[in-house]
This record gives sequence, C-alpha cells and structure tokens, in this order.
Amino acid sequence: MADLRPVAAPFVALGPSGVAVRGRLKHLTAEDERVLRAVGAYQGGLASRDLKARCADGLDHDAESWASRKRGLTGVSSSRIAGAITKASHDQWALARRCLAAHIRSLEAGIRTLRHRLSLPVGAKGTKRAPGGYRSRGEWFHKCRRLKALEDRHATAVADWRSGRVRVVRGGKRLLNTRHHLAEAGLSEGEWRQRWEAERWFLAADGESGKRYGNETIRVTPLGQVSIKLPAPLAHLATTTHGRYTLTPTVAFAHRGGEWADRIEANRAVAYRIHYDTGRARWYLTASWQRPVVRTVPLEAARGGGVIGVDTNADHFAAYRLDAHGNPVGEPHRFGYDLSRTAAHRDAQLRHALTRLLHWARQTDVTAIAIEDLDFSAEKTREKHGRRKRFRQLISGIPTGRLKARLVSMAAEHGLAIIAVDAAYTSRWGAQHWQKPLTTPHRKMSRHDAAGIAIGRRALGHPIRRRTTPPRAHQSDAHGHRTVQAAPGAPGREGPRPRIPGPRTRSVPPNAARTRATRTPKTVRDVRSARMWVQDSLLLTE
Repeated sequence: MADLRPVAAPFVALGPSGVAVRGRLKHLTAEDERVLRAVGAYQGGLASRDLKARCADGLDHDAESWASRKRGLTGVSSSRIAGAITKASHDQWALARRCLAAHIRSLEAGIRTLRHRLSLPVGAKGTKRAPGGYRSRGEWFHKCRRLKALEDRHATAVADWRSGRVRVVRGGKRLLNTRHHLAEAGLSEGEWRQRWEAERWFLAADGESGKRYGNETIRVTPLGQVSIKLPAPLAHLATTTHGRYTLTPTVAFAHRGGEWADRIEANRAVAYRIHYDTGRARWYLTASWQRPVVRTVPLEAARGGGVIGVDTNADHFAAYRLDAHGNPVGEPHRFGYDLSRTAAHRDAQLRHALTRLLHWARQTDVTAIAIEDLDFSAEKTREKHGRRKRFRQLISGIPTGRLKARLVSMAAEHGLAIIAVDAAYTSRWGAQHWQKPLTTPHRKMSRHDAAGIAIGRRALGHPIRRRTTPPRAHQSDAHGHRTVQAAPGAPGREGPRPRIPGPRTRSVPPNAARTRATRTPKTVRDVRSARMWVQDSLLLTE
C-alpha cells in the first residue's frame, strides 16, 4: 500500500483586511455623463501608456523609474491622479507575474503526467493513485504530439518569466477575443465597442488621511454629494472652484453606511472608483478602505464551542454540527447554489448560500466554521483526468478563491472564526467511518455529509476514525451502541470498555470492594498468572 501524504495542521484563517461598499449614481444628467466619459477616457489613455512603460521596464524597474513615470503623468493630469495610475500599473504587472507563475506550474504538472503515461505500455492498467497507459497506439501518438506542444509552451513561459515579460490586456483578454465572435456573444459591433471603452476607462482615486473627507480627487460629502478633481486639459468643464466638477445626484451606501460616514467625518482615507455597467446602463460608485490588522482567535478558543464542518461541492455546501468532543449533533444541513450562469449570478448565489450558513451557525451557538483549504490549480488539467471532461469542468467551476475571501469577510461580521483544514482524504475517510453508522430510516446520509463530519473532527484535533465497535456479546446496556468519543490520548480507546465490578443498578454505585452475599462463585477459575487450576474456598453463609 502506498504511503499516505502528510496532513497539514489546521489553522485559523486571517480576518479581512479591507472593506468595499457600492452605491448607485442615480438620475445623472446628460452633462454629468458627458463629463464622466471624457474624464474616464482621458485618464484611461494615460493609464494605458503608463502600463506599457511599466511592462517595458520588466525586471529593471526601480524606484527611480517609478518616480520618473509619475513626474511625466503629473504634468498632464495632477500629482494625485499620477500616483493612482502608476500604482495601478504596478499592481497589474505584479498580478500578471503571479498568473504567469501559476501557468508554468500547470504546464509542469501536465508534462509530468504525460511523460509518466507515455512511459507505460499501451493498455497498462492504472491504480487509484496513478494513471495507467493509453488505450491505443493512436491515442499514444496524439499524446506524444501534445507533450511536445506543452514543452514548447513551457519553454516560452519560462523565458518570459526570466526576462520579466508579461502579457496584459487592459479591458480583459476575454472581452478582446469576443470581438471575433460577436454573433455567439449576441452583441453588435457598437455594443461591443461601448463595453470595451468602458472597461478601459480610469475613474479611480486612492484615499489620503488628513485630507478633507479622506480623498482629494474624488470627494464625497456626508450628505452624499460627489465632486471630481478634473485633470488639467479638462479643467474648462469645472462647475466649482479649484477645477472641480460636482455631480447632480447624491449617493448613499445602504451597507456599512455608518462606518463610511464615521471615516469621512474624521478625514480618514477612503478610496473611490466610478464604474459604468454597460449591460444595465447604470453608473456606480465603490468606496473602499483598509481595516487595522486584527489578531486572530487562538485555535483552542475557536474550538471551545464546537464547530460546523462544511464540505464544498459544485452545487451545495454540506454542513454538519459537531460539539467540542467531535460528536455529530442534530441533522445534516445543505445550502445549495447554482454556478451555471453569469459571473454576477454566481456571485449572488454564493453570497446567499454563505448567508444562510452563517445564520444557522449563529443559531447553534458554535464558535467556528471548519472548511477545507482547497486549491485545484494542479488538479484540473486534462492530462490528469483524461476523458473525464465533465469532472474537470466540475472542479473548475468551484470558486475556491472567491469562497475563501467571502466566507472570511462575512464570518468576521458575525463573530465566527474560520478554521482551514487539509482536504486530504476527508471524503474517503468520512464515508468509510461515518456514513453508514449515522444512516437511519429517517436520515439519509450522503458521502458529502460524512465529509463534513470528517472536516469538523480534523479542525477539532480529533482523528476522523470512530471508536471500533466491540463484538455484540461484549456490548453492555442491552446491546446498546457503545462507540462514544474518547480523548486522543486515552489508553485503549479503540478497545472495549473495562469491566467495573459491583452491582449494575442505578441506585447503588459500583464498588470493587463490595460483593453480593447471595452470589455463589464459580467452582474453579483460571489463574493465568499461576498457570494452574485451583479450588475456590467455600462461601460460608448463615
């Protein structure tokens, strides 16, 4: 049997480091929209040129080149707008580097799998842990060609990584490719052009503590009045002093509005971004700010009130409540969602499922939620799963990154800790040890429900395996179920309970020194220590 991989220790996930809220800019006048489009297009052009310069610098970028780019942008806009643009370009380049590193790891995983399967004879059987050879010579031949293609892509990606070259598209690569498939996307050329230009606009400004209302470029008053500092070439569009344009409508934040108001009244930094949704033809204003780093709850404190183990699946969360000793409590719960439509719909479905999960957690008074630390980056390649295209689509559709960020952020508002555990063998061991024992005529346990128990027990520090059930003849209490939870360090916890001498009644406690006077002992007994047969003394009674 192959060795099992080591299981990482559970840990408490860090809390959220920032907050973002969004409000709609309703009833904008034609002049307001004209100014917003003009400012967004102008600053978007500056951002495109600056990103090109940053990508050209590659690994040779330093503080001096950053300052030089900022000085060049300041002359055609302002120092604050130049700072926001250069920072956005730097973040975009860093994100592209991380994506390139992930792409290289994915190619390496595919190459390893292909080389392993090509080294096996055609038709060789595989195992649960390693794939076998290919089914036919034709498939073997085509996989040889694919191996060569992946090796070429890998060589190109590694060369880009070493030289510092990144491939970035302002507006998004997917939207760019949609230009060649307008009929399939259901868009006309004009609609696509409008969406493309809106995605390339730059209407954002970083906050500044100590400045009026926390932002000097895009300023929002406590009453919701929005004004924008115009760049120098568009200063003639200003409606107020100091080159500012004030929008006609006001904005309100329904979510965290009080927290936002407290920040701007104290002149603390708040960053703003204005975005146009071409599908709905609506303008939105997003406010964001950082939170101070909060120390996470210790792991032992998070375990104190029990946990809810959550198994993440493609269409639902399977959750089970466990007490502090690792015993399942109550019935399993499921929180479904649909991830088959647009990104906005998927995000709303995920948020709604997490909301119901958190409300149930508050009702049960647990102190933490246990969830797997999932990462499918190396598990969804076509080389690993072969013809199982549906399975690859299944694991690719699970939003692991967005799930982690949303769950941690939403749980912090309810005072719940998130315990992340290693996902190794949770489904297999949960089904092996918990699915059948908890199945009753009135409760149907699925593999996912049992995995939720395994995840919760791992978060609590207990082994997933239950106590071994003793033989039927050794079970006391009228053959009752006797596999309750024992501490990990308890001696003999996997064996039957020791015999306690004395009367077996509820009124009289067991006492090893007390025997019944009317009880007649056995005539002989086996003294194993002496290895001989002896005669018991006769019991003298009146």
